[in-house]
Amino acid sequence: RIRDFCAGCFVDLWTSLRLSNRPPPLPRGSDEAPPPPAPSLFPSMRTSVFLTSALVAAAAVALCDASGTCHTPGALRGGGIAEKVGGFVGGFLRTDSFGGDMTSPNLVAPEAKVGLGLRGGGEDVIFDGEIRPLMQAEGLSEAAIKAFQQNYEALVRGDDGMISERAISPAGDLPSLADVVKANLPEDQIKKMLEQTVVLKLNGGLGTGMGLEQAKSLLQVKNGESFLAIIAKQVMAFRATLGNVRVMFMNSFSTSADTKVALSAVSPEIVADGWEVVQNKVPKIQADTLRPAKLPGNPTKEWCPPGHGDLYPSLAGSGELKKLLDAGVKYMFVSNADNLGATLDLNLLAFFVESDKSFVMEVCERTSSDKKGGHLAVRKQDNHLLLRESAQCADEDEKDFQDTEKHRYFNTNNLWIRLDKLQAVIEKNDGVVPLPMIKNSKTVDPSDADSHKVFQLETAMGAAIESFDGAGAIVVGRERFAPVKTCADLLCVRSDAYVTTADHRLVLDAVCEGKPPVIDLSKEYKKVSGLDKLLAAGEIPSLKNCKKLVIKGKVVFSAGTTFAGEVTITNAADEWKTLPAGNYDGHTIEL
Repeated sequence: RIRDFCAGCFVDLWTSLRLSNRPPPLPRGSDEAPPPPAPSLFPSMRTSVFLTSALVAAAAVALCDASGTCHTPGALRGGGIAEKVGGFVGGFLRTDSFGGDMTSPNLVAPEAKVGLGLRGGGEDVIFDGEIRPLMQAEGLSEAAIKAFQQNYEALVRGDDGMISERAISPAGDLPSLADVVKANLPEDQIKKMLEQTVVLKLNGGLGTGMGLEQAKSLLQVKNGESFLAIIAKQVMAFRATLGNVRVMFMNSFSTSADTKVALSAVSPEIVADGWEVVQNKVPKIQADTLRPAKLPGNPTKEWCPPGHGDLYPSLAGSGELKKLLDAGVKYMFVSNADNLGATLDLNLLAFFVESDKSFVMEVCERTSSDKKGGHLAVRKQDNHLLLRESAQCADEDEKDFQDTEKHRYFNTNNLWIRLDKLQAVIEKNDGVVPLPMIKNSKTVDPSDADSHKVFQLETAMGAAIESFDGAGAIVVGRERFAPVKTCADLLCVRSDAYVTTADHRLVLDAVCEGKPPVIDLSKEYKKVSGLDKLLAAGEIPSLKNCKKLVIKGKVVFSAGTTFAGEVTITNAADEWKTLPAGNYDGHTIEL
């Protein structure tokens, strides 16, 4: 009713505005030219009434979704009512209720006009009519389907997920791990906590960005051992010295089998019942029609991973969440498999348990090298913590976004989740955890730039912090954040800048004083094959005293090479050239 009333208001408003500027009628038979319309600085009283009514109604609609479920103002994103009203007006101008031809380049294309429960352009493209049956045919759970529906509806609405600077405030002082460390935790307390805890490693990535075609966790990372081999040793060392703890892996269809083989070879006892939850898959959406993309020659490429925000529907849809809760498990620690610094820390676990928080994110303090990455902030409307990624920042807010003194913390993707609170969030929100949609523009066949343009819709699990009441964050040192996303990261972790502890954790050497060397490699080293060429001599150079290393062009390190301070090596030629062995301290070298 509100929606229909609002539409009527806008139609009357448009008519009123046109009439208010229409020239007065001339006497019948007059041959005089009509006078130009008089500009009106203020609309008529009648127009103002309609405008006010329409905006109020639009504000009401902004608080309700298509199903009629209304939300508190705290649920609004991107600055509040004004943005929502603008979005509603834009949506109205795209509907058949309005007979005009006004368009906006930022709105969904007319040929892809699909309302929630509406049909545009004569096309029967509604979620339940086409996408749901497609996902059901693939055996995907209702939890996975609802999660994707949330993202699809956001796409149709034209949501861009932007978070304006004026809508947030910086996250203030936070507790730190150093503040909560206890000399000795009672053994009975440790035993009780571990009985209620599960560790989950995210292990769905293939490492295609590094030129890999298998699970990235199978890559040799330190002393000839893979991520999975080191994780298995970490688990077994923890169980041997501190107590038994459950361990799970979130695999994808692409990594499940290889992961099981690799873990079985190192620690078969890890691969027991309930050892994994498999990530869902979602359809790619054709950009010009918003229909599921089709590639008859290779149907597997019609699907894509939904991002690690799929943790929540995967746990719920697989039944593993219920199994864990039924077994008395309340606390889950989640981290990436490629971050070997993130292990189960008893002091952090004790802090999480005693704080009674629903969700805790480990964060690190940002430095200049982190300024382009996302940051933690507080939403002004409800004082909830949230994450703002670079893709959610408008150009005019870029300066504030990159101000590491203002926005001081970034997400490590090490998360502590109360499983009973997670279940409550899911039940409260009709089977989903509300997460901002991330839209990636691709082609349906990644290897064919001329194939249909598609959207791949993803979510990030850390963004759930804004959906939990009573969520918090804690500052940790860089020793708990050593992810390998690029070959530069891999070179750093393989080097002596990182050392392996007795319990198989990977930590920065004390000489680094908590800051890893910054490594900048040119395009020749985007893939692991290029890094192998750089290290063809078979020895990793010493980097523990290096602040920054820049390699430009085709370079091969010699054995016995040491870098210190800030070093730049450049080879402008097209052939590979060898850097002679030696100690390079603050050098700039052209080969």
